[in-house]
Amino acid sequence: MYYCYYKFTTMKRIFTSPLFILFSFFCHAQSNQSRFLSDTLYESKRPQKDIVDIFHNVFHKKNNGDTIRAEKKFNWSMIPAAGYTLQTGFAGVISGNIGFYQQRSKDQKISNISTSYTYSQYKQTIFPLYANIWTKGNKINFISDFKYLNYPSEVYGLGGKRISIEANSNTAYTVNFKYIKLHQSIMFNVLKDFYVGGGIYYDQFWSIKVTDSLGTRISRLLTRDLKTSERASGLAIKALYDNRINQINPQNGEYLSITYRPNFTFMGSQSNWSSLQIDARKYVHFPANSKNILAFWGFAWLTTSKTTPPYLMLPSTGWDDQNNTGRGYIQSRFRGKNMYYYENEYRFGITRNGLLGGVVFANVQSFSADLSDEYKKLLFGYGVGLRIKLNKHSNTNLCIDYGFGQNNSHGFFANIGEVF
Repeated sequence: MYYCYYKFTTMKRIFTSPLFILFSFFCHAQSNQSRFLSDTLYESKRPQKDIVDIFHNVFHKKNNGDTIRAEKKFNWSMIPAAGYTLQTGFAGVISGNIGFYQQRSKDQKISNISTSYTYSQYKQTIFPLYANIWTKGNKINFISDFKYLNYPSEVYGLGGKRISIEANSNTAYTVNFKYIKLHQSIMFNVLKDFYVGGGIYYDQFWSIKVTDSLGTRISRLLTRDLKTSERASGLAIKALYDNRINQINPQNGEYLSITYRPNFTFMGSQSNWSSLQIDARKYVHFPANSKNILAFWGFAWLTTSKTTPPYLMLPSTGWDDQNNTGRGYIQSRFRGKNMYYYENEYRFGITRNGLLGGVVFANVQSFSADLSDEYKKLLFGYGVGLRIKLNKHSNTNLCIDYGFGQNNSHGFFANIGEVF
């Protein structure tokens, strides 16, 4: 039996619209017995509220608690949106997400499938499809991460101190490319909350072209780093520890993911190279008897081979799988052979009914400069954010943040669900 909610809404950072929701229509429903989990819905004597409840109040629709939603089988909502981000400029977005539980159990993890379509003022097309499916009892985890981009973007060179082609570290150059990402993996439960598995990863960039008018020297250096196409194909060897019930908005627990990716020419890769990603997160209540959450995130993205990955596949700000690293900076702002990243976020309630919340966050990142192993620059970011409850049953928030970085970098960042 499945317990579902369905929504059309915006997705992760580079696919979201943080400023303006043009219009929204919410029609929520749920299985005959609503799902209440300690990690999904805050325990509170005061009734919790979300956007759906506000909709009912504004339009004077009868809503006896959760009766209307509890009598039906599905939750769904529709939010066509427009907005602005550093990377996309103004953009229009429409997206869909379906989430469900494979069984009614306090330990069953939520499965979800998400997709969206974004078109921006910079003529960017963004079309992702992501699925994270847990079988009954969390025995097997299927993960599909597919994406298509037609993506005019900016590059700044290598390292954190200054780019390799200009002394001015704020100088950016527009590069157009098309990109397809096909990552499929499967994980098997071997111990409580511990999984091992593997997958096949394929990435290809093509029609890569610098669109700015450049001097001869700069054009030559960019051509050296960028090819007209880049392709990587290989395996993924994965290990995962995750005792969180709700990955959308964790209330407690720990998460550790390790992914080793070797790429091989016999599988279609342009060169043999390998990388390692280590992602660690922890969540605690602070103060201990409060609902407020102090979240910790550490992330390392390392090149483990002597052969350097293609330029656009090097570790870079905002190019992790969820596109969430580096709030305070534009995507691709920093790039290098190795990346180290750390972030703290404090999440607190604003209204007692759970409708509004807030966050403060700070992060730091460091990159090896010019493909060396030196780390001479710490790059700090910080900011504040607002949380608006979209769905109190899944504890899903609309996250709108404003971040600041060095060299006068600043801007809006948005998510559906917490950043980490």
